[in-house]
Amino acid sequence: MDAVDLRTVLFHGLSDPSRQRIIDLLRRGSLRVTDVVAATGLSQPNASTHLACLWECGLVERERRGREVHYWLADGVEGLLAVSDTLLERAGERIISCPNYGRGRRRDAA
Repeated sequence: MDAVDLRTVLFHGLSDPSRQRIIDLLRRGSLRVTDVVAATGLSQPNASTHLACLWECGLVERERRGREVHYWLADGVEGLLAVSDTLLERAGERIISCPNYGRGRRRDAA
């Protein structure tokens, strides 16, 4: 895979709103699935599926501690998020108004 293909996979892994909520929680530190469920309202199977996706994509790390699995952000993810936060501060209004993906999304004629 070239760099464009790799970035496409990376950003697809980041594209789901539930995964974004989980990532935002993990910015504060290590969490268990039960912590993610309590904080997001996701079902346990749904939270586990999203965490597995994030782990498979290399965005989080995990460690089994007894019966529980703890998750945290992989090295480099916080830096990527900080850069994206800076971009959003600068261009957030244009991004949210994007006619393809933001609030200004074009509706399909039905």
